[in-house]
Amino acid sequence: MRQLFVSLFVLGMLFSINVNAAGNVAAGAIKGETCLGCHGVKNYNNAYPTYRVPKLGGQHAAYLVTAMKAYKDGLRSHSTMHGNVADLSDQDMQDIAAYFEQDGK
Repeated sequence: MRQLFVSLFVLGMLFSINVNAAGNVAAGAIKGETCLGCHGVKNYNNAYPTYRVPKLGGQHAAYLVTAMKAYKDGLRSHSTMHGNVADLSDQDMQDIAAYFEQDGK
């Protein structure tokens, strides 16, 4: 059972690397410009409700894509985030994630 778990975990990691390898950093810098309005401000909090806005720079691209898809699909609840990702394609999300993973802003 443990060997099966390890095998599936490694397979999942390889898949996530391949999925996000398609992200274009230069395109992501343009597409992700509006993200910096909140996520590029050090120690930024929303006024209401009080919510600490996380820094995206240096995050793993796979995590960022998963988070954006969850906001888009309504699995994560935040109206501003849903509005920002609602019209993004999978490629848009991969590009934005590649930019933030590499750039470190």
